[in-house]
Amino acid sequence: MTTTPSAPAVATRRARSTPASLYTPLARTIREQGLLERRQGWYWVRLSAAAMVFGLVITAIVLIGNSWWQLVPAVALAVVNAQFGFLGHDLAHRQVFASPRWNIWSARVVSGLFAGLSYSWWMGKHTKHHNAPNQEGKDPDIANGVLAFTPADAAPRTGAAAWFTRRQGWAFFPLLTFEGAALHVASVATLLQDRTRTHRLVELAFIAVRLGGYAALLLVFLPPLMALVFAALQLAVFGVLLGGSFAPNHKGMPLVPATARVDFLRRQVLMSRNIRGGVLTDFMMGGLNYQIEHHLFPSMARPNLRHAQPFVRAYCRQNGIAYTETGLWTSYGIVVRYLNAVGLAERDPFSCPMVRRYRA
Repeated sequence: MTTTPSAPAVATRRARSTPASLYTPLARTIREQGLLERRQGWYWVRLSAAAMVFGLVITAIVLIGNSWWQLVPAVALAVVNAQFGFLGHDLAHRQVFASPRWNIWSARVVSGLFAGLSYSWWMGKHTKHHNAPNQEGKDPDIANGVLAFTPADAAPRTGAAAWFTRRQGWAFFPLLTFEGAALHVASVATLLQDRTRTHRLVELAFIAVRLGGYAALLLVFLPPLMALVFAALQLAVFGVLLGGSFAPNHKGMPLVPATARVDFLRRQVLMSRNIRGGVLTDFMMGGLNYQIEHHLFPSMARPNLRHAQPFVRAYCRQNGIAYTETGLWTSYGIVVRYLNAVGLAERDPFSCPMVRRYRA
């Protein structure tokens, strides 16, 4: 059972600590509050509910048949697929079961058979992100691509690419509509190309059953044009739901130079942003709105994150560490302005507090 931390209770855990040990008192408090305990009952309810809704959506597709009302189950399928993505995320972080093997295989099944994504591809990428959030050259989530997330990536661009980059913030959310398809493509491409991945054939089989069965279902019960529109809408909403949940958490937060060394607590807190909201926000963002707590305690069960927040916030305040929390729409505005500022870096000097501090 958790309690709200009083200032004196947390203050006694303020270490006269070196940066390396600053995390230890907070971790001790969280452990003593029982917030690292498993919540298997909560997860079994979520997994069962998601599987039931998935089955109902498939049934609805069959029963509705040749009708544009099919766009309703298309959106519903995107929502439930996003929930499977979040559950796969939690399983991959070993939040659910005490057995690592149970977590890993459950993550493979949930991610592959229900969400159509590769566990091993995602886990490799996501682990690097957790190890070095917003660190140049180390965090794959800010790697150079269609969008430039750092001034160093934006500066060499010329011509049409430079024109686009200066306005890339406005393109960010429209581009999220392609994120769902991109995740499926990256999963399959990685498994086909990297033959060293453990259980790659199993994951490929899971994804083939999920995506192949999905395509067959649409083509059997829907006319070709309607099937195409259904798939496009479902993938677009799926991409926006997942991308819209991940984007507010780090974009626009300080960048860390590639050679900088930052202690664990500051590395996870200063580069992360929480999103305020209620039950609906928790559900639609899969608990990732408690990004700071998740980064500090990645194996913490999702329903415990909100209970850990008061302790983390109080500890950061008492140790002079900035704890960032905003509303959802405010965070999206920050993302857009940040990306545009990166694109304008060559004309309007880009200022990043973390870069300025550590390069100085």
